[in-house]
Amino acid sequence: MFYDTKLNNHGLKSNPFKACIVPRPIGWISTINEAGIINVAPYSYFNAVADIPPTIMFASGFNPDGSDKDSLKNIEVTREFVVNIASFDSREMMNCSSSSLPHGVSEAEAFSIETSPSHFVKPPRIKAAHISFECKYLKTVEIPASSKIILGTVVGIYIDDEIITEDRVDIQKLKPIARLGYNEYAVIEQVFKMNRP
Repeated sequence: MFYDTKLNNHGLKSNPFKACIVPRPIGWISTINEAGIINVAPYSYFNAVADIPPTIMFASGFNPDGSDKDSLKNIEVTREFVVNIASFDSREMMNCSSSSLPHGVSEAEAFSIETSPSHFVKPPRIKAAHISFECKYLKTVEIPASSKIILGTVVGIYIDDEIITEDRVDIQKLKPIARLGYNEYAVIEQVFKMNRP
């Protein structure tokens, strides 16, 4: 099949776009507003974009009324955020934190998501996350009528010692989850190697 994205004439019950770009890692973003309220939300349009300096991006859509989501508002005001990696053992908490709560209500408090202090930024990391990236806000790039891409420079990285094996991050211990299409997710449990030519 082939379809025109302007017409969305794919003939399927659901738009297949997100189901074709998989798996997408989940950045579980923690921010804090000026009043000290912690916001936690998962984003599957997330990835690393550079390693020197280490740079991360995630894209935030808008609220139904067209306003910016709390994560984006907090980041642009405080200029700091933490990206936590969602894993299989924290999947239920991550899913709960995707709920649309009223502005100013903390997902961490509402869903009993424990946090731990960060080293270099005010927003805390999520305690259940085995990997967390402390970030300083770099810039926002707007995609008209769609979303905003937030770029951040990673200034500190927390890695749980329990997921390190022989001086390497052990993905099979981490068991990161990823977003697929529709309401589907995947977990990385099998790893294979290939030498680059």
